[in-house]
Amino acid sequence: MAWTAPDVDRAPSPRLTDERTCLQGWLDFHRATLLGKCAGLTHEQLALRSVPPSRLSLLGLVRHMAEVEAWWFRTHVAGVASHGFFGIEEDSEWDDLDAVPAPEVLDIYAEQCRLADEAVSGFPLEHRFRTHDGRELDLRWVYLHMIEEYARHNGHADLLRERIDGATGD
Repeated sequence: MAWTAPDVDRAPSPRLTDERTCLQGWLDFHRATLLGKCAGLTHEQLALRSVPPSRLSLLGLVRHMAEVEAWWFRTHVAGVASHGFFGIEEDSEWDDLDAVPAPEVLDIYAEQCRLADEAVSGFPLEHRFRTHDGRELDLRWVYLHMIEEYARHNGHADLLRERIDGATGD
């Protein structure tokens, strides 16, 4: 029997709470949404690309988001160098999808989400930092950007999943 990505329990989006809990809750909701789009699929299915010439795949999206989690929360906000989890060149998470087995990719992704949360847990939303290109941002901006990044890519994931096996849903 072939390995398939595990099912995911997705908590509902938060309501009537403080700002930090709301932002974290929406981020967690979108993280679970991405994993939910992968549930029940094999490595080969996760690696299927949308349509040429696009390099998009569900596996590529998960690899990309692992890198983005580390890039914003750990490298920028917390100042901890972190990248290159898949032994690939920067911005090539869409290529060579057989280099790392899907179960390992999902484990790396989960670990990067955990480490991202841990890295910023002690910072207030107002915590400011400078990016690699000199922009000054705060942690609040990073949460909002990550929610936007997931929302955009989860739309891609919806279409990719429907192409693979016809599954649709939120």
